[in-house]
Amino acid sequence: MTQYDVLIVGAGQAGAQVAMSLRMANFEGSIALIGTEPDAPYERPPLSKDYLAGEKAADRLQLRPADFWTSRNIELRLGERVTAVDATAHNATTDRGVTLGYRHLVWATGGPPRALPVPGGNLAGVHVIRTRADVDTLRAEAETATNIIIVGGGYIGLEAAAVLSKAGKHVTVLEAMDRVLARVAGEPVSRFYEAQHRAHGVTIVLGAKIEKFEGEGRVNAVRTADGVLPADLVIVGIGIVPAVAELAAAGAKVSNGIEVDNLCRTSLPDVFAIGDCAFHVNEYALGNGIRLESVQNAIDQAKTVAGVITGAPKPYHAVPWFWSNQYDLKLQTVGLSGGHDATVTRGDPASGSWSLVYLNKGRVVALDCINAARDFVQGKALVDAGVMQGLVPDLELLKNSEVPLKSLLPAA
Repeated sequence: MTQYDVLIVGAGQAGAQVAMSLRMANFEGSIALIGTEPDAPYERPPLSKDYLAGEKAADRLQLRPADFWTSRNIELRLGERVTAVDATAHNATTDRGVTLGYRHLVWATGGPPRALPVPGGNLAGVHVIRTRADVDTLRAEAETATNIIIVGGGYIGLEAAAVLSKAGKHVTVLEAMDRVLARVAGEPVSRFYEAQHRAHGVTIVLGAKIEKFEGEGRVNAVRTADGVLPADLVIVGIGIVPAVAELAAAGAKVSNGIEVDNLCRTSLPDVFAIGDCAFHVNEYALGNGIRLESVQNAIDQAKTVAGVITGAPKPYHAVPWFWSNQYDLKLQTVGLSGGHDATVTRGDPASGSWSLVYLNKGRVVALDCINAARDFVQGKALVDAGVMQGLVPDLELLKNSEVPLKSLLPAA
């Protein structure tokens, strides 16, 4: 049995960052990084943006050059999947029939795309966006497609809609809720983006009820409660299912993801979980549990784990942030808006540069900044002061986009 000091399951942003952070901290133990894809660790956010558009080459997605991993003595076990974990024996079994021992196990598996539970979901031409291979296939088929249906009006769906509509495709977005981005943004932001997409020729159907994907072997239509829409190609973007089954079977505590403490430790000894699959209590979620799907969370939790392993533990504490590029609009979000009870608009949405500020009991808890980079940069400190110190800024000053947000902070 091969033994590792640190066995990392998942070769995405989170898993790769653990390995990189350990070596940066002069950790000399053995490290293995297991990934189900054949590719070395790469960026995923561009997949639905400039990689789908053909504006970014595959080699530019790589997190590090090919020789980085060997030069740092980080073993990549690619195209391999962990099928079972024995937490007592401190080992993991893979689909290659091998058993790997570990001193520390880091679970950074993310999760597969959530499937839409309707007939026809396995037809050719029904796609998801999760891996580079997914997008390579999608791009090839999109070249000859005219009518493209996108199921889901979240970040992934709207980013893909922007790329494909710019490429001259007739794009229809089917969203089950009464507005797009409903899970991540306030109604003013949702309505703004709906208008922007419609102005670019995208059809948006809200409250959509999909009954089935139709076709003989390959999808050619989507049947909804309101009728049948022609479809040469379908993209389903309705979130992911956290990959937790193997750790759950090993006895880990699981809810909406693998439950971890503020050092990213699971309920199993010497087992950590980070990134998209980890459920943790977050101060910026106003003390509620949450599972964050973001690059920021993946990197910061990875650094937390590396600190624990190298004997310099520092609890996870980071202001969440996200971004989305659609057309010439850059949406930058800081903080978590889920617990807000009021909003304030800074700037004029008609200008294309504005921010929506989310408040809870007068405190700033999050901002959505559209082409407003200064608000995003300065808003981070305002969110931190609101959540951690209870700062309540002057509302009139907060509304005035000419007033820099940093001026609302208490003097040092």
